[in-house]
Amino acid sequence: MENLRQNRLYKTMQSTSRLLDRYYLDAAIGLIPGGIGDILMSVFTAGHLYLSAFCLRSLPLTLAILNNSLRDVFLGMIPFYVGNIIDIFHRSNILNMQLIDGFIADDPEVMQHVQRKALQSAIACVILLAAIIAMLALLTWIVMKFGTLIFS
Repeated sequence: MENLRQNRLYKTMQSTSRLLDRYYLDAAIGLIPGGIGDILMSVFTAGHLYLSAFCLRSLPLTLAILNNSLRDVFLGMIPFYVGNIIDIFHRSNILNMQLIDGFIADDPEVMQHVQRKALQSAIACVILLAAIIAMLALLTWIVMKFGTLIFS
């Protein structure tokens, strides 16, 4: 597993995670209205998910990464720029890379955390997906109401 750190995708995800979270690009792109920016940012999670599911072949790790990423999308979608402020402090990309690194290094603390949270992460993923869909519906309704008020 140690040779995974030499993998091109791993190195790309490591530098991308650093750029998105340390330089607040995740929060900046999240400023695109209607949750579009936050959903666009979730595309970067695909690399983390691929590494955990297909390279490391760990369902618990994949669930933990999916949980972190969906939580990031949901928090970022909170309206009136509150979500963008929260996004500055919630660094899911770096956290996902730390989980992957700990899994590769066979860090007992990370392994225990991932195993302990596997079921919780599965349940949280279902709830977060439902919450994201509800948030998108709410944001669509708000935009339609404001559009009706402005253009009528």
